[in-house]
Amino acid sequence: MNDDGGQEGQPGSGRMEEGWLSVHIFAASASMVGVCLAVIGLFQIVARLGNVESLGDDLLAFDALLFLTACVFAYLALRSRYRGQRRRLERSADALFLLGLGLMAFVCLLITYAIR
Repeated sequence: MNDDGGQEGQPGSGRMEEGWLSVHIFAASASMVGVCLAVIGLFQIVARLGNVESLGDDLLAFDALLFLTACVFAYLALRSRYRGQRRRLERSADALFLLGLGLMAFVCLLITYAIR
């Protein structure tokens, strides 16, 4: 048992919960970088075929950088030995990830209205 009443390595134990968010942000943000890059590629194909210019691909490139930065911060949080530094990095990764999701939703709206 650990100091907060949970078994070591079990849900509810402090040590496992500390890295839980970082692991999920790390995996999800890495996937979202790939999604952004795929959609940018699709934008380029559509732009060449239809002579269409859009701000969406530029915003998605910035969005990919946000997700990449969130991924790096989550990785650094996982590697950190100091609890305070780990929490700051994890919060930063979380905020960047949420900002990236919000920007991606905005780009989806932009694409939807650009198609009409």
